Amino acid sequence: MPENTVIYTHGHHESVLRSHSWRTAQNSASYLLPYIKPNMHILDVGCGPGTITLDFATLVGPTGHITGIEPSPGDVLVQARETAASRGITNVEFKVGDIFELEKIFEGRKFDIVHVHQVLQHIDRERVSEALIQMKAVTKPGGIVAVRETDFAAMTWFPASGGMTEWVDTYQLVARANGGEPNAGRRLVSWALGAGFARDKITTSAGTWCFSTPEEREWWSSLWADRTLSSNFKTTALKSGLVDEDKLSRIADTWTEWGKSEDGWFAILNGEIICRVD
Repeated sequence: MPENTVIYTHGHHESVLRSHSWRTAQNSASYLLPYIKPNMHILDVGCGPGTITLDFATLVGPTGHITGIEPSPGDVLVQARETAASRGITNVEFKVGDIFELEKIFEGRKFDIVHVHQVLQHIDRERVSEALIQMKAVTKPGGIVAVRETDFAAMTWFPASGGMTEWVDTYQLVARANGGEPNAGRRLVSWALGAGFARDKITTSAGTWCFSTPEEREWWSSLWADRTLSSNFKTTALKSGLVDEDKLSRIADTWTEWGKSEDGWFAILNGEIICRVD
């Protein structure tokens, strides 16, 4: 496996998995759902705890099959397998795999759909098109590569807050120090063109998440406060020298205060592309 191809800014702290386990095919891959048919074989790159992956498995039916991969072994894959077992889903496998080595891993095996969600923003930004080339290489002719990535600079919220601006600016600095591109959503077409997809083979869209009810604000603000103080984000931020403990504590407090705002509203823009493979 190539070294330092993926530096995951968040890591798999509980506060991160709290968010990832909330994701479903409906709330995080609705743009892709019209393309999924019974009997399909789908590869989910960077599957995390597998909640989207398992939804795909139910959509393709018992004669279809889903493979989910993560770049390293660990508790997140254990959780994905346990969730599959608890839901009685058997047409799925979870394994270790590097996005830059898909051809080597699958040795001629190809998929109807190769899907990636919130992963490209975390890999070496100079190699994103290379990753898409690998995804295309393991896609059947007539199949599709599907990508959804957020765009941190496009996030917006109310009430206006200097502390929240400090958070998003700091996050972007840390993510770039890790080699990633936090504003991935706006770059998807450019990266796909760099991977050799013709422009008329790329369909674009945008999807959103919005958090505003009291329950949503409490959930979203608490997980970001916890991420700031306890996840790999804190470790890499301190190591980079871009922040100190006081700044991180100030950002976490800002999130807590925003969560208490009765008129609080937070929206996230995600870029989406469907790339058709000849």
